Amino acid sequence: MLVKIPTLRTPEAFRQHCRNLGIEIPCDDTILTGTASPLTTSPAPPVRLNGRVPANRWVVQPMEGWDGTSTGGVTEEVRRRWRRFGETGAKILFGGEAMAVRPDGRANPNQLLLTAGNAEEIRGLIQLARASHRAAHGTDEDLVVGLQLTHSGRFCRPNDPGRWEPRVAYRHPLLDARFHVTREDQVLSDEEVKELIGDYVQAACVARAVGADFIDLKHCHGYLLHEFLGAHTRPGPYGGSFENRTRILREIVEGIRRSGNPIDIAVRLSAFDMIPFRKSPAGEAGSGLPDAGTPEPWDPAHPYHYGFGLDPNSPTTPDLSEPKRFLELCGTLGIRLVNLSAGSPYYTPHLLRPAAYPPSDGYPPPEDPLVGVARQMAAVRELRASTRGDLALIGSGYTYLQEFLPHVAQAAIRAGWVDFVGLGRMVLSYPGILADATTKGAIASRGICRTFSDCTTAPRNGLPSGCYPLDPHYAAKPEAARLKEIRSRRPKP
Repeated sequence: MLVKIPTLRTPEAFRQHCRNLGIEIPCDDTILTGTASPLTTSPAPPVRLNGRVPANRWVVQPMEGWDGTSTGGVTEEVRRRWRRFGETGAKILFGGEAMAVRPDGRANPNQLLLTAGNAEEIRGLIQLARASHRAAHGTDEDLVVGLQLTHSGRFCRPNDPGRWEPRVAYRHPLLDARFHVTREDQVLSDEEVKELIGDYVQAACVARAVGADFIDLKHCHGYLLHEFLGAHTRPGPYGGSFENRTRILREIVEGIRRSGNPIDIAVRLSAFDMIPFRKSPAGEAGSGLPDAGTPEPWDPAHPYHYGFGLDPNSPTTPDLSEPKRFLELCGTLGIRLVNLSAGSPYYTPHLLRPAAYPPSDGYPPPEDPLVGVARQMAAVRELRASTRGDLALIGSGYTYLQEFLPHVAQAAIRAGWVDFVGLGRMVLSYPGILADATTKGAIASRGICRTFSDCTTAPRNGLPSGCYPLDPHYAAKPEAARLKEIRSRRPKP
């Protein structure tokens, strides 16, 4: 039976639970405030983006709401989210949300498009986040705002949320059937890759023009640039060797610089992956839950050459040798900020978003979610130890810590495991959690995200994403009743 975080009444009880699980997660006894808190300091050497130095150590992760216009423009729902991002007190807004670099690369028909036609509306989002930050925290001179550039690749649904229109880097023996890849012409040709590189370069120019401090070239979660990192079986200049599989990143950066655009560049990277998971019959994965996640069957006699940051002979085991090379490459390209995540929400959701409750298209957790938190933290720690000091790393996966998030975040930063702590789902339910922690030394339990996964279940069912259980704005929407019905069919932990 899963031990729920709220039942662990003290930091020592939390630490003992971690020991019982055989994992290491640092956790302080008290929440520190003001200048005593590691969360309120700048890293040394300081991160400088567009001349701005972020004044604290927490980050708002990119979270799209699937609630833009059909042409990729901004709605009031998008503006509300960005206003709240600015109010959090975090000094890095890492992309805000994924913005497609061209229409056919959208994951849903209402994803934002970073194109010239939408430039003024996106400029307004940046200005809105800055204004709300100034109103809540006095100044925005030390606030850094980026835009995340993406092509959704295998997960494209640009015209109808119920119809997959994938474009992929290579054919995948397990994922093709799930995401309706049936033809060779769905694999991007080398010429189409070159056209896509031009789209990224153009989107970077728009980002610079609208006032972004940096761009994120999204290499995570199975989206297209991340998929290219696992393109071991692709022939030609964009597949096979590590040099070829990272060529698209190098050519995008080179194209941006050749265009005369000086914008700073960051990357969000899935540092490790695993073979896809599926629901197992009768809970045979060992968690005691019906349908708990289990790896897809795979013949161990055949190495699994379809991922990045994993052992091909044991594809549920991370291998960080290539991610270390990737971070070294980032340094040579002048990239100084990398946001680390893991896996994909589409085929390994327990890796990147440890949660007690799965989304509607997921599976109950195959492990205590704290094991997933510890796995991500350990990977970031190892990468931090192997990386030169002028490359700053953002860690992810902290939301499941719930009451103990501030205790763990400050301990991890103090110990040098990570440079910045990124918050995603938690910001939707409790935007001010770390501002409260560092000013009051306490947080309000009523706003804490309990990882119900409604913010993922909603878009999986064609609805806008948001925190329906805890945010009154979404709880009052008619979609909330539909989500409640969907949630009632989910196995309980």
